[in-house]
Amino acid sequence: MKTERLNEFFIEKGLFITAIFSILIILTIFAFIVMESIPAFQEYGFFHFLFGMDWAPGDYKFGVFAMVIGSIFVTFLALIMAVPLSLLCAIFMEEVAPYKVKIFLKPVIQTLSGIPSVVYGFFGLTVLVPIVRNSFGGTGFSVFTAALILAVMVLPTIISVSQDAIKAVPQEYKEASFGLGSTHWQTIRHIIFPAALPGIITAIILGIGRAIGETLAVIMVAGNVVQIPGSIFEPVRTLTTNIALEMGYATGLHYNALFGTAVILFIIIILLLAIANYIQNKYGMEIGGGTL
Repeated sequence: MKTERLNEFFIEKGLFITAIFSILIILTIFAFIVMESIPAFQEYGFFHFLFGMDWAPGDYKFGVFAMVIGSIFVTFLALIMAVPLSLLCAIFMEEVAPYKVKIFLKPVIQTLSGIPSVVYGFFGLTVLVPIVRNSFGGTGFSVFTAALILAVMVLPTIISVSQDAIKAVPQEYKEASFGLGSTHWQTIRHIIFPAALPGIITAIILGIGRAIGETLAVIMVAGNVVQIPGSIFEPVRTLTTNIALEMGYATGLHYNALFGTAVILFIIIILLLAIANYIQNKYGMEIGGGTL
């Protein structure tokens, strides 16, 4: 009995230390980024840096607002394409597909998440860019092309987590719905989907993080022009691609400004996650409170 309690004590403290260590790593990274960016903010001004429209390091112009808009634009366009497809696929695999189809589709979808970013980028560069160019005009390097690539890249994450959320819905919910005379589709729409919604929102949160943090594939297909795009078929530069493209040769204030770009990206991700978590908690409370 004493041995079991001792083991339980060490396991509990070990998990606690691991959690604290994870938090410390995040705080250390954020503190390092902020410290490196302070000279740029002091010299240029935080709000001038955030809302400035021009990025020209040679002329000491460091405005990232166009790249902020570009990052958000690309990410949300990718989610608009990926989320409906992911949810329909998750519902089909968990509630509709025969067992043989399910065991075939699951590893295929998981394989998509293992493909390197450079492969997606190369596919977009050699296949999607010419198609977009011939179909819609322009150079083919655009918000739309980057969003297409990101949509495919976030599909496995959203599908897998959404499927697990749907699978976790208690069987009693389904049986009660069938007992009241509901069809299978009515049960999915009015019972299973609302009950799984907190987990589905978690899946979307992970998809947002995957999309907004992607760099290599976006570099290859977005065009990397610092501008607020007038349409989805114009080129754009995101915050992550800006850091990757220029960090190799940046010095002085330019170097600090790139760390400032990372701070802005960090803040955007925190805000998006806070909003998504608020929505998740709100729906979770409503479901737990019996308003399902």
